[in-house]
Amino acid sequence: MKSELETIVAAIHEDCKHLMVDDSRHYLEVSLANKAAELGLKGAKERYGNTHAIILLKHPLKGMKVRIDGRTFVNYAQFESGVVVPPHIARQSGLPLKSWNALDSMVCNFA
Repeated sequence: MKSELETIVAAIHEDCKHLMVDDSRHYLEVSLANKAAELGLKGAKERYGNTHAIILLKHPLKGMKVRIDGRTFVNYAQFESGVVVPPHIARQSGLPLKSWNALDSMVCNFA
């Protein structure tokens, strides 16, 4: 049986796979808590509070963009699906992953 975190990451990948690429300067943040709520995982919603996964984008999205220093993402990891997460989430997951290094300057897309 999948853990709640595996279920959340799989759902994020499924929703965003058409936007994703392995490496990019442009990214979109996806709330783990909001995705947990959509999936009806109440305990997970509280547990992941203000934690976001990062989706690296094939192309910039329309809308507001903010440049972010890449050092913000120290020790982040990327799952085989391409979803990037903070280190504490990566450690909890048990899913196969690799270390991920952000570019010096990243661009957060708000859609």
